[in-house]
Amino acid sequence: MGIPFVKNFDFEYGVVKRLSPLIRRVVADNPGPFTYTGTGVYIIGDKNVAVIDPGPTTPNHRAALKKALEGCVVTHVLVTHHHIDHSPMAAPLAAEHGSKVYGFGQQAKPPEGGSPRSR
Repeated sequence: MGIPFVKNFDFEYGVVKRLSPLIRRVVADNPGPFTYTGTGVYIIGDKNVAVIDPGPTTPNHRAALKKALEGCVVTHVLVTHHHIDHSPMAAPLAAEHGSKVYGFGQQAKPPEGGSPRSR
C-alpha cells in the first residue's frame, strides 16, 4: 500500500486560505517537480503568528504574504529546511516584522554549482 498523496486541493496563488481557526495557508507561485503546485506556507495563530517555511522571494509571493499578514504580529519565522523553495523569504520576512528566524542550522556546504533545486 502506497502513501495516499492528495493531488487535488483548492487554492489560488496569492490568496490566503483558512484551514482551521488558527491555521492559514498561502501557496507560493513556484510550481515545479519538487514543489508540485507550489510551496505551502503556513501561518499559525491569530493576531500573534508564526510563519512556517515562508517560501521564495518572488514579487507576487512577497505581496501575497504581506496581505495575508496584515494586522498580525509575526513573532516567529520557522524554517523546516533550507531548500530554495522554503527558506529564501525567511530573513526578509523576519527583518520586516522584527522577529527571528528559527531552524536547525545553516547548510554545512552549498552544493557545487548551486542548489540542486534551482535547475
